[in-house]
This record gives sequence, structure tokens and C-alpha cells, in this order.
Amino acid sequence: MENTAPEKKPIVLSMIQPTSIPTLGNYLGALKNWKAMSEDYNCLYAVADLHALTVHPDPAKLRQQILEMYAILLSIGLDPEKNIVFIQSQVAAHAELAWILDCYTQFGEASRMTQFKEKSQKHADNVNVGLFAYPVLMAADILLYQANFVPIGADQKQHLEIARDIATRFNTLRGNTFTLPEPFIGKVGARVMSLQDPKQKMSKSDPNPKASVSLLDTPEAILKKFKSAVTDSEACVRYADGKDGINNLMSIYSCCTGLDYAAIEKEFEGKGYGDFKVKVAEAVIEEIRPVQEEYKRLMADKQYLLDTAAAGAEKAARIANRTLTKAKKKVGLLLG
Repeated sequence: MENTAPEKKPIVLSMIQPTSIPTLGNYLGALKNWKAMSEDYNCLYAVADLHALTVHPDPAKLRQQILEMYAILLSIGLDPEKNIVFIQSQVAAHAELAWILDCYTQFGEASRMTQFKEKSQKHADNVNVGLFAYPVLMAADILLYQANFVPIGADQKQHLEIARDIATRFNTLRGNTFTLPEPFIGKVGARVMSLQDPKQKMSKSDPNPKASVSLLDTPEAILKKFKSAVTDSEACVRYADGKDGINNLMSIYSCCTGLDYAAIEKEFEGKGYGDFKVKVAEAVIEEIRPVQEEYKRLMADKQYLLDTAAAGAEKAARIANRTLTKAKKKVGLLLG
């Protein structure tokens, strides 16, 4: 009988900053799909707390946000037994490899990063070196785990490209060390738009509180926000060019119910936007109810969260330290 080893699953790394509770857009667009990935990939999920330091957050608030985001990751169904779910700063190799990679990153390529230019203008009073070197830390995050794939949005594409460039340069100069990561092309999540300006993506930083739905909003708040969602004057539920508000609501309803657009149009034939908005809100409430219930349970057991995060960091560190040791040997830092 032929003895064949099990096929090695590709490695996927996904990270999220703990700056605020994710929106419905974050959930339907990305987080909801993270759970399904663990069937076909070896997945690592992390709270990217080191990246949050560039804006000088309040320390007590940051500690709370890190814990909340870790609880969110578990609440959406990421099993810490099947996946490695950890907090970035608890694995020291991230910062150590970032410095090594800083020395293999050209000033010119780092200064061309569009996010640095945008954030420099947004936070003109705090243009720190950490903000400038942010993409190099992100490269270290990815390369430490020899990730084959990284799920990214359009705004992160440049960061993955610089990670590949840094890895290629290091591999060329010092010998093969890092896997070149590819963008993850999986099931496409919904692109959820603002409820008040449906031409703009839903964002947790939107100054208009009616524009976005938080994953932890109460059912009453969710209903109120959808009732005030911007639509059009046609009063016909159909997907078409120029109907951005209704298209957005149909996309959300489709993600939460599994119905396609034709079925949604049939369901609401002859009905007004008021009925439709209420139904969308109810579907969203039911979709995120299990997440909210699990989150509430986990936040009541802080010790479990701390223990689970520590165990995740230990697993992550075993992988990360192998890569870090290899890189340190290649650059001449290990004497033994």
C-alpha cells in the first residue's frame, strides 16, 4: 500500500488593527470569510497592535481595544484550536525582523507609499518614523510566517508589493530565506457602502454616526440607521445603475440571507422602500446576533481571553522564531 503524506496546506496570514470595533462592512467584506478559510488553509489571525502605536493612542484605551478585538476574532468563529489566533506584540520576532528588513528597504521605495503620504497629511502634527516604516513592519508580519497568501483590500495592494520587493532583495543578496506572498483571491465578500453616501465605502472613521453600522450596535440602533439610509425617489426595489443606495441595501440583504438580486426584487415587488429597509435591518440583526452573544460571553471571562491569547502567541512564536533565526544567520548576527 502506497504511503502518501497528507498534502501541506498553504499558509494564510490575516491581521486587523484594534483601533475600533469593526463595521458591518468589515464583517461582510472580510471577517465573515475568514472562518471558512481554515478548511483549506493553515491560517494565522492576529491583532495588529504594534501598528496602532503610530497615532499615539491612550495606553489604557489601547489595552482595552486589543482585548476587545481579540474577543471579536474569536466571536466570529475563529477556533483557536484549528487556527493560530494571537496578538502581534506578544511575539517579539515581529519587531526584531522589522529592523533587519528596514536595513534592506530603500528610502525611495518607502517614501513612495501612498498611505504614508495620505496619513502624513491627515496627521501633519505627528509624522513619525513609525508611520514611515509601517510597510516594513507589515512585511515582517507576513514574511515571518512564510505566508503564501494574504487577504488584502485595494488600499493594501502596495504594501504587499513592497513586502515582495523586500523579500526578493533579501533572498537575492543573502540566499533564499522568505516565501514571496501572493494576494489571497478567495470568495469575494460584499463591498458595503456608507448608508448616508453610498458612493463611499462604509468606514468606522466616518464622522457621521448614521453612515456605518458597528458589529456591536444594538438592534434598535441598527434599525434606526437603516431606516435613515439614503435611497432614491423611484420607490422600486431593483438593482440598477444610478441606484447606489438601493444597490448597497440589496447587496447587504443578499449577504445576510443568501438570496440573489432577482429573488430580492421578486420578494419586494410592489412594496416601498420603508418595508425593504426594515427587512434589511432585521436580516443584519439576525446575522450578527450570534457574534454579539459570543462577544458578550467572552468579554465576561477576561482570564480565558488572556490565556487563549498567550497560547496563540506561543504557537505563533515557534514559527516566527524559526524564520527569524534563519534571517539572523544570513545577515551575520548569530555567532554560534
